[in-house]
Amino acid sequence: MFMRRQLAHEAPPLYRSFTTTTTTARPRTPQPPLQICRACRRPAPKSPPADDEAEPPPKASPIPKTHYDFFPLTLPSGPPPAGPFKIDARALRREFLQLQSVAHPDRHPQELKSRAEATSARINEAYRTLLNPLLRAQYLLGLRGIGVVDDERAKVEDTGLLIEVLEARETIEEADGEEDLLELREANEGRIEESERVLDGAFREDDMQLAKAEAVKLRYWVNIKESLDGWEKEKPVVIVH
Repeated sequence: MFMRRQLAHEAPPLYRSFTTTTTTARPRTPQPPLQICRACRRPAPKSPPADDEAEPPPKASPIPKTHYDFFPLTLPSGPPPAGPFKIDARALRREFLQLQSVAHPDRHPQELKSRAEATSARINEAYRTLLNPLLRAQYLLGLRGIGVVDDERAKVEDTGLLIEVLEARETIEEADGEEDLLELREANEGRIEESERVLDGAFREDDMQLAKAEAVKLRYWVNIKESLDGWEKEKPVVIVH
């Protein structure tokens, strides 16, 4: 009996005690519910995480200072004398349509519609002005503080020019049909082209005095063109000086 007690006292324990290290589990971040696309019935793409690694928002585009700034692809050099007076009408219209497809008020939320409408109106005005050679010339002169639209001093004192204008008016008033105006139409188109050529050179050379004088001439030729386009037999002809 004594030996059993002694053996039981001296025998090593059948089980060793181990020290266990308790690791605290990190709390799991709850995941947002999976969004399903109604159109294709597939999981919708996840939004980018809002953390420090997210890309910064794009910088706002600079506010256009001139009509030319709206069309950097067509007019990268800006207004004359850095850029040309003549403009590629097709390229201008293509860029205009691209701009309007983005700036159209219907593509913006309600709280931004007023701003979008103002931007769209500015784009329209810029396009209309730059597309028309006469309005373009008047606009460029206006950037230099030279007004020719309502300036009474901008009247032409060239007697030969005034005679040409009066003769054109008589031809339009006395015409019995379109065939009587063909020669005048052709001559007037040539005058418009010549004025545009002179304006291109004047703005390239930064000769504002010549540009102003030619812009006044072009205004006469454009008025004659408008009278020809709106011709009706026995209709009075009004050519704005």
